Amino acid sequence: MKHIVILTGAGMSAESGLKTFRDSNGLWEGHDVMEVASPIGFSKNPELVLNFYNQRRRQLLEVQPNSAHYTLAELEHNYKVSIVTQNVDDLHERAGSTNVLHLHGELFKVRSTYNETDIQEWKKDLVLGDLCNKGYQLRPHIVWFGEAVPTIEKAIRICETADILIIIGTSMQVYPAASLVHYVTKDTKTFFIDPNPSINSESNLTVIPETATVGVKKLFKKL
Repeated sequence: MKHIVILTGAGMSAESGLKTFRDSNGLWEGHDVMEVASPIGFSKNPELVLNFYNQRRRQLLEVQPNSAHYTLAELEHNYKVSIVTQNVDDLHERAGSTNVLHLHGELFKVRSTYNETDIQEWKKDLVLGDLCNKGYQLRPHIVWFGEAVPTIEKAIRICETADILIIIGTSMQVYPAASLVHYVTKDTKTFFIDPNPSINSESNLTVIPETATVGVKKLFKKL
């Protein structure tokens, strides 16, 4: 059974109605990224950071997977499928994908500020005073700027075994995620789905200049 590895980013979830919270001026809901998505920001103003992610979490509860999520889940009938996502939503899982690795954490999980392996499911607001069982404040289970990506080694091992690589809704400009394309073999068939692609098709690379829902439908016919 061929192994398909799928790398997904914000463009994958945009058509589900999930706002990309980075504004055109680079601010996140009017905040500098370091204020709401860094350990320094959290130590300076934890309430602001918790509120920022509470808004993200509430929004995620209101949206549904789109047709592209469901189509990728269907691939599991005929292929071994591994999804490596930069997204912190659970839309791949809700659509039925069973093998999803999150590079940047998950919105519906929180963890202890004392022990990063103490992780729990969390779908309500997280506030100051919500503590782990050892009495330490809980924080979003999100990889913030300046923090290591704990799942990157596993992601590299997955990419090394890809027969087909599909990249959807991500420019692959953010490291270390961007480095993953270098771990597939040269003869790996690669598909790149993005409405505004920065690259052109070449021998083993097929560029599909479409949104996720349209592009995945077209891709399905090419596999």
